[in-house]
Amino acid sequence: TTSLNPMQSTVFDAAYNTRENLLICAPTGAGKTNVAMLTVVSHLRDVGLIGESFYNNEGPVNTGKKIVYIAPMKALAQEVVEKFSSKLKGLGIIVRELTGDMQLSRAEAEAAHILVTTPEKWDVVTRKGGDGSLGSTCGLLIIDEVHLLADERGAVIESVVARLHRWVESSQRQVRLIGLSATLPNYEDVATFLRVDKRKGLFFFGPEHRPVPLQQTFIGVTAHTKDRFKREKKMDDVCYE
Repeated sequence: TTSLNPMQSTVFDAAYNTRENLLICAPTGAGKTNVAMLTVVSHLRDVGLIGESFYNNEGPVNTGKKIVYIAPMKALAQEVVEKFSSKLKGLGIIVRELTGDMQLSRAEAEAAHILVTTPEKWDVVTRKGGDGSLGSTCGLLIIDEVHLLADERGAVIESVVARLHRWVESSQRQVRLIGLSATLPNYEDVATFLRVDKRKGLFFFGPEHRPVPLQQTFIGVTAHTKDRFKREKKMDDVCYE
């Protein structure tokens, strides 16, 4: 990537130059993973792992150095590991996968700068709290496809976020939370749950930001019958003729 698209340009300042929690709702293919990369590089800078400048010019931020990226599926976790590793290997940043298929030793997990995991795996890891635990070393948590809160797996994401909020309150250490989502009807409610400042950290992009525009057509179907199966057959005939 040599330049940012309009969506990424809009989010850039909040993602790279602040420590605000973010919720970014944009269509599939709009470039949300590159926004996540901006927050990753920003965090690595703020904790002193790369570069010498900090967003507040006051030295490293008092937070965990580790970055945790929660992907909805193992296959996507592997893709993220490959993508982040290829882009960050020149900086000496270690990216590791932590899923049911890829077990890491304690030393390997602690040595990694970025852990890519699934909601269920991170839920198990963070149940063991306290100083020195893997969860307590996290300073940036990125949740991809956060709209899955409405799915049957949503309870797991909900517990992970609630546990993070509890950790921030009890430890008085800042942990940045980034939510990436497809377009949501109730994005303001999700922003409130993630504790995102709606004036500074909430970004919503409509279908016009899709790389390939979708064409929508509405067709009225009339079936003069109360038989549900006949109505559905009529609809199939109209839609697939």
